Amino acid sequence: MKKIRVPFFMFNPKTYLYGKELYDLAKYADHLAEVYDIDIFVTAPFTEIKTVSDITKNIIVTAQHMDAINPGRGMGAVLPESLYFAGARACVLNHAERPLHYSVLEKTINKGKKSGINTIVCANGYHEAKAIALLEPEIILCEPTDLIGTGMTSSDSYIKETIAAVKKINSNICVMQGAGVSTSTDIIRNLQLGSDANGATSGIIEANDPFVALKQMVEATATFVP
Repeated sequence: MKKIRVPFFMFNPKTYLYGKELYDLAKYADHLAEVYDIDIFVTAPFTEIKTVSDITKNIIVTAQHMDAINPGRGMGAVLPESLYFAGARACVLNHAERPLHYSVLEKTINKGKKSGINTIVCANGYHEAKAIALLEPEIILCEPTDLIGTGMTSSDSYIKETIAAVKKINSNICVMQGAGVSTSTDIIRNLQLGSDANGATSGIIEANDPFVALKQMVEATATFVP
Protein backbone atom coordinates (compact mmCIF):
# COMPACT_ATOMS: atom_id res chain seq x y z
CA MET A 1 0.00 0.00 0.00
CA LYS A 2 1.16 3.52 -0.77
CA LYS A 3 2.53 5.45 2.20
CA ILE A 4 0.62 8.70 2.48
CA ARG A 5 2.52 11.98 2.79
CA VAL A 6 1.07 14.84 4.81
CA PRO A 7 -0.32 17.35 4.30
CA PHE A 8 -2.37 16.03 1.39
CA PHE A 9 -5.57 17.00 -0.43
CA MET A 10 -8.64 15.17 -1.71
CA PHE A 11 -10.83 16.31 -4.57
CA ASN A 12 -14.15 14.45 -4.42
CA PRO A 13 -16.30 15.11 -7.53
CA LYS A 14 -18.88 12.51 -6.41
CA THR A 15 -21.16 12.11 -9.45
CA TYR A 16 -21.23 15.78 -10.38
CA LEU A 17 -18.66 15.09 -13.08
CA TYR A 18 -18.13 12.35 -15.63
CA GLY A 19 -16.51 12.00 -19.03
CA LYS A 20 -14.41 14.86 -20.40
CA GLU A 21 -15.15 17.28 -17.55
CA LEU A 22 -13.90 14.76 -15.01
CA TYR A 23 -10.90 13.74 -17.13
CA ASP A 24 -9.77 17.33 -17.66
CA LEU A 25 -9.84 18.11 -13.92
CA ALA A 26 -8.23 14.79 -13.04
CA LYS A 27 -5.38 15.47 -15.48
CA TYR A 28 -4.97 18.95 -14.04
CA ALA A 29 -4.86 17.53 -10.51
CA ASP A 30 -2.25 15.08 -11.77
CA HIS A 31 -0.20 18.01 -13.09
CA LEU A 32 -0.51 19.83 -9.75
CA ALA A 33 0.53 16.70 -7.84
CA GLU A 34 3.73 16.61 -9.89
CA VAL A 35 4.48 20.33 -9.77
CA TYR A 36 3.91 20.66 -6.02
CA ASP A 37 5.15 17.15 -5.14
CA ILE A 38 2.08 16.45 -3.04
CA ASP A 39 -0.31 13.54 -2.63
CA ILE A 40 -3.71 14.31 -4.14
CA PHE A 41 -6.61 11.89 -3.91
CA VAL A 42 -9.19 12.19 -6.69
CA THR A 43 -12.38 10.18 -6.39
CA ALA A 44 -14.16 8.87 -9.45
CA PRO A 45 -17.41 7.03 -10.16
CA PHE A 46 -16.85 3.29 -10.63
CA THR A 47 -17.29 3.49 -14.39
CA GLU A 48 -14.60 6.18 -14.67
CA ILE A 49 -11.87 4.68 -12.49
CA LYS A 50 -10.05 2.79 -15.26
CA THR A 51 -9.95 5.80 -17.59
CA VAL A 52 -8.86 8.22 -14.87
CA SER A 53 -6.12 5.78 -13.86
CA ASP A 54 -4.94 5.39 -17.46
CA ILE A 55 -4.65 9.13 -18.12
CA THR A 56 -2.85 10.03 -14.87
CA LYS A 57 0.32 8.96 -13.08
CA ASN A 58 0.68 11.10 -9.95
CA ILE A 59 -2.73 11.31 -8.27
CA ILE A 60 -4.15 8.60 -6.03
CA VAL A 61 -7.23 7.38 -7.89
CA THR A 62 -9.94 6.79 -5.31
CA ALA A 63 -13.17 4.79 -5.40
CA GLN A 64 -16.26 6.24 -3.77
CA HIS A 65 -17.30 2.97 -2.10
CA MET A 66 -16.53 -0.74 -2.03
CA ASP A 67 -18.00 -3.87 -0.50
CA ALA A 68 -16.37 -6.44 1.76
CA ILE A 69 -16.84 -9.33 -0.64
CA ASN A 70 -14.59 -11.92 -2.24
CA PRO A 71 -14.62 -12.96 -5.89
CA GLY A 72 -17.70 -15.06 -6.51
CA ARG A 73 -21.32 -14.33 -5.73
CA GLY A 74 -22.28 -10.71 -5.21
CA MET A 75 -24.39 -9.45 -8.08
CA GLY A 76 -24.16 -5.66 -8.24
CA ALA A 77 -21.61 -5.38 -5.44
CA VAL A 78 -18.26 -3.59 -5.74
CA LEU A 79 -15.35 -6.01 -5.53
CA PRO A 80 -12.16 -4.54 -3.97
CA GLU A 81 -9.92 -6.65 -6.20
CA SER A 82 -11.63 -5.26 -9.30
CA LEU A 83 -11.15 -1.70 -8.03
CA TYR A 84 -7.45 -2.34 -7.56
CA PHE A 85 -7.21 -3.93 -11.02
CA ALA A 86 -8.90 -0.84 -12.51
CA GLY A 87 -6.31 1.43 -10.88
CA ALA A 88 -7.89 2.56 -7.61
CA ARG A 89 -5.48 2.72 -4.68
CA ALA A 90 -7.85 4.26 -2.13
CA CYS A 91 -11.53 4.20 -1.27
CA VAL A 92 -13.95 6.42 0.64
CA LEU A 93 -16.19 4.58 3.10
CA ASN A 94 -19.12 5.56 5.32
CA HIS A 95 -19.85 8.85 3.59
CA ALA A 96 -23.06 10.54 4.74
CA GLU A 97 -24.54 9.63 1.35
CA ARG A 98 -23.45 5.98 1.72
CA PRO A 99 -23.33 5.10 5.45
CA LEU A 100 -22.22 1.66 6.66
CA HIS A 101 -23.04 -0.32 9.78
CA TYR A 102 -20.05 -0.51 12.12
CA SER A 103 -19.59 -4.26 11.67
CA VAL A 104 -19.69 -3.91 7.89
CA LEU A 105 -17.24 -1.03 8.07
CA GLU A 106 -14.79 -3.15 10.05
CA LYS A 107 -14.90 -5.93 7.45
CA THR A 108 -14.52 -3.47 4.58
CA ILE A 109 -11.49 -1.72 6.12
CA ASN A 110 -9.83 -5.10 6.66
CA LYS A 111 -10.64 -6.10 3.09
CA GLY A 112 -9.04 -2.88 1.89
CA LYS A 113 -5.82 -3.67 3.72
CA LYS A 114 -5.70 -7.14 2.12
CA SER A 115 -6.43 -5.68 -1.32
CA GLY A 116 -3.82 -2.89 -1.18
CA ILE A 117 -6.42 -0.13 -0.97
CA ASN A 118 -6.08 2.73 1.55
CA THR A 119 -9.38 3.48 3.26
CA ILE A 120 -10.68 6.99 3.92
CA VAL A 121 -13.48 6.62 6.44
CA CYS A 122 -15.93 9.43 7.13
CA ALA A 123 -16.97 10.32 10.69
CA ASN A 124 -19.78 12.69 11.57
CA GLY A 125 -18.88 13.52 15.16
CA TYR A 126 -16.42 13.11 18.00
CA HIS A 127 -17.70 9.76 19.26
CA GLU A 128 -17.95 8.27 15.77
CA ALA A 129 -14.38 9.36 15.02
CA LYS A 130 -13.18 7.61 18.19
CA ALA A 131 -15.06 4.43 17.33
CA ILE A 132 -13.73 4.38 13.76
CA ALA A 133 -10.16 4.95 14.97
CA LEU A 134 -10.35 1.57 16.72
CA LEU A 135 -10.81 -0.04 13.28
CA GLU A 136 -7.48 1.44 12.11
CA PRO A 137 -8.24 2.86 8.67
CA GLU A 138 -5.42 4.81 7.05
CA ILE A 139 -7.41 8.06 7.05
CA ILE A 140 -10.42 9.40 8.94
CA LEU A 141 -12.35 12.23 7.30
CA CYS A 142 -14.09 14.24 9.99
CA GLU A 143 -17.05 16.21 8.67
CA PRO A 144 -20.34 17.05 10.38
CA THR A 145 -23.06 15.78 8.05
CA ASP A 146 -25.17 18.93 8.36
CA LEU A 147 -22.32 21.10 7.04
CA ILE A 148 -21.62 19.13 3.85
CA GLY A 149 -22.09 21.35 0.79
CA THR A 150 -23.10 24.41 2.85
CA GLY A 151 -19.85 26.35 2.62
CA MET A 152 -19.83 26.46 6.43
CA THR A 153 -16.75 24.91 8.01
CA SER A 154 -16.45 22.95 11.24
CA SER A 155 -15.81 24.84 14.46
CA ASP A 156 -12.30 25.14 15.91
CA SER A 157 -13.30 22.99 18.86
CA TYR A 158 -14.72 20.22 16.63
CA ILE A 159 -11.53 20.10 14.57
CA LYS A 160 -9.19 20.06 17.57
CA GLU A 161 -11.24 17.56 19.56
CA THR A 162 -11.72 15.05 16.74
CA ILE A 163 -8.04 15.16 15.81
CA ALA A 164 -6.96 14.70 19.42
CA ALA A 165 -9.40 11.83 19.94
CA VAL A 166 -8.17 9.91 16.89
CA LYS A 167 -4.48 10.55 17.51
CA LYS A 168 -4.79 9.42 21.12
CA ILE A 169 -6.06 6.05 19.93
CA ASN A 170 -3.69 5.68 16.98
CA SER A 171 -1.21 8.41 16.06
CA ASN A 172 -0.55 6.77 12.68
CA ILE A 173 -4.05 7.50 11.40
CA CYS A 174 -4.21 10.61 9.24
CA VAL A 175 -7.05 12.96 10.12
CA MET A 176 -8.55 15.22 7.50
CA GLN A 177 -11.34 17.79 7.54
CA GLY A 178 -13.84 18.12 4.74
CA ALA A 179 -17.11 19.84 5.58
CA GLY A 180 -17.60 23.24 3.98
CA VAL A 181 -14.03 23.64 2.72
CA SER A 182 -14.32 26.08 -0.18
CA THR A 183 -11.26 28.36 -0.16
CA SER A 184 -7.52 28.26 0.38
CA THR A 185 -8.15 30.21 3.59
CA ASP A 186 -10.21 27.28 4.88
CA ILE A 187 -7.35 24.95 3.99
CA ILE A 188 -4.75 26.98 5.90
CA ARG A 189 -7.00 27.41 8.93
CA ASN A 190 -7.67 23.67 9.20
CA LEU A 191 -3.98 22.81 8.82
CA GLN A 192 -3.10 25.35 11.50
CA LEU A 193 -5.59 23.62 13.81
CA GLY A 194 -3.76 20.33 13.32
CA SER A 195 -5.45 18.66 10.36
CA ASP A 196 -3.29 16.38 8.21
CA ALA A 197 -5.33 17.17 5.12
CA ASN A 198 -8.50 18.64 3.65
CA GLY A 199 -11.02 17.63 1.05
CA ALA A 200 -13.47 19.53 -1.14
CA THR A 201 -16.33 18.95 -3.55
CA SER A 202 -18.68 21.90 -4.06
CA GLY A 203 -15.91 24.40 -3.31
CA ILE A 204 -14.31 23.29 -6.58
CA ILE A 205 -17.26 22.07 -8.65
CA GLU A 206 -19.33 25.20 -8.06
CA ALA A 207 -16.46 27.70 -8.34
CA ASN A 208 -16.44 30.19 -11.21
CA ASP A 209 -13.31 28.44 -12.43
CA PRO A 210 -12.86 24.95 -10.95
CA PHE A 211 -9.29 24.75 -12.22
CA VAL A 212 -8.31 27.92 -10.37
CA ALA A 213 -10.09 26.78 -7.21
CA LEU A 214 -8.35 23.39 -7.34
CA LYS A 215 -4.95 25.00 -7.84
CA GLN A 216 -5.44 27.44 -4.97
CA MET A 217 -6.40 24.68 -2.56
CA VAL A 218 -3.54 22.41 -3.61
CA GLU A 219 -1.06 25.27 -3.47
CA ALA A 220 -2.24 26.26 0.02
CA THR A 221 -1.76 22.66 1.14
CA ALA A 222 1.64 22.19 -0.46
CA THR A 223 3.13 25.47 0.75
CA PHE A 224 1.77 25.31 4.30
CA VAL A 225 4.37 25.85 6.99
CA PRO A 226 3.31 24.82 10.54
